Amino acid sequence: MNATATEQPPVVVIGAGPAGLAAAAHLVDRGLEPLVLEAGAQAGAAVREWAHVRLFSTWGELTDPVAEKLLAPTGWTKPDTAAYPTGGDWAERYLQPLADVLGDKVRVGARVTGVSRAGRDRIVDADRETRPFTVHVQYADGREERILARAVLDASGTWAVPSPAGGDGLPALGERAAADRISYRVPDLKDPATRTRYVGKRTAVIGSGASAFTALASLADLAKSEDGDGTHATWILRRGISGSTFGGGTADQLPARGALGLAAKAAVDEGYADAVTGFRTQAIERDGERLVLVSEDGHRLDPVDEVIVLTGLRPDLSFLDELRLSLDERLQAPVELAPLIDPNQHSCGTVYPHGVKELSHPEEGVYLVGMKSYGRAPTFLALTGYEQVRSVVAAIAGDRESAERVELVLPETGVCGGAGLFDQAETGEATEGAADGGGCCAPAPALIQLGATPPAPSCGT
Repeated sequence: MNATATEQPPVVVIGAGPAGLAAAAHLVDRGLEPLVLEAGAQAGAAVREWAHVRLFSTWGELTDPVAEKLLAPTGWTKPDTAAYPTGGDWAERYLQPLADVLGDKVRVGARVTGVSRAGRDRIVDADRETRPFTVHVQYADGREERILARAVLDASGTWAVPSPAGGDGLPALGERAAADRISYRVPDLKDPATRTRYVGKRTAVIGSGASAFTALASLADLAKSEDGDGTHATWILRRGISGSTFGGGTADQLPARGALGLAAKAAVDEGYADAVTGFRTQAIERDGERLVLVSEDGHRLDPVDEVIVLTGLRPDLSFLDELRLSLDERLQAPVELAPLIDPNQHSCGTVYPHGVKELSHPEEGVYLVGMKSYGRAPTFLALTGYEQVRSVVAAIAGDRESAERVELVLPETGVCGGAGLFDQAETGEATEGAADGGGCCAPAPALIQLGATPPAPSCGT
């Protein structure tokens, strides 16, 4: 779709996931023309890759009200608002129907390879803000196209760029060479081939967030199964164990999220997993058919058969390189949003309402929304993305009053470090030096077994 001189270019939305499709629904509701470009073969392609994982949010927190209004004439019925869907449920019962309603406003197999101002690279000032955006697209069949856009909403998420095992944010030595034994996703142990890969094996799980909890709980269930003898997990944390390690538990306002942490704790307490704390992976070495993880201080763990790395996700910013973005140097999130979501400063329940103001850039008309807006920060919730796109679309439509009237209340949680970002063992607050491995709560690597009573804190409270 190339706009002619007489027609208004569309608003291009990158990604047909929850935030991208909600953005398109809001644009239609405002009388604006969206064009959603999805690299995958179907809407919700990234969500479908974790179709087996059950969300810790209910259906009541996973659908956008304006999208529901668009779906209503089709006979679509909202699922039970108190039920917890899997990723597959979310894709099939909400995302795909929404994409179907949007019709040819959604293109799949359309990968965005670059975004710029038409006729202007990032250096040129002259007449810049009067120029439309140009979006370069490569289709699955090899075709290429340049599409003009009046605004660009990047809702492409972070799923495609998992963080590596290395404790310094880079791949550990030998990590790439051991790729055949390393996964960066929560395994689907109901899949026969995947089950065979892990049953009866020793698996290292690196990470401290909800994904790591899910993997540990799944491996524990596998160990309890009839043919699960020998199945064992080694849980590797970059920080120490404390009362907050396993999340908010029964105090979590998202009960299913709290239950995940309790399931991970049970896996350790019941002997199906060991926890190794204060371990920052520097190398992954081959030992015959097995792998040995080595820490920065030379500590070597017992050999394992498989490694699951769940240390967080990162935004792909490569195709936005010709745009003038203002991003925080640590989180790679919009600079006005970063202080609100920085896990070095905030717990998950202290993110206050935000919208177009915090999501704007020097390049007017381009926005990172949804999970991508959080950069490397964890704890993003779908309802956050829905409120973001409501505010941004209102601004694009010229309704500043609505755009600035942002209302968002996030559930509180004890899961505040996430993705191995904290060294602080005792609280959700980072002490000076904790971010770079210092501070009083960065213990030496230790193999521990948890009992019913939490271990004594390693720092004063």
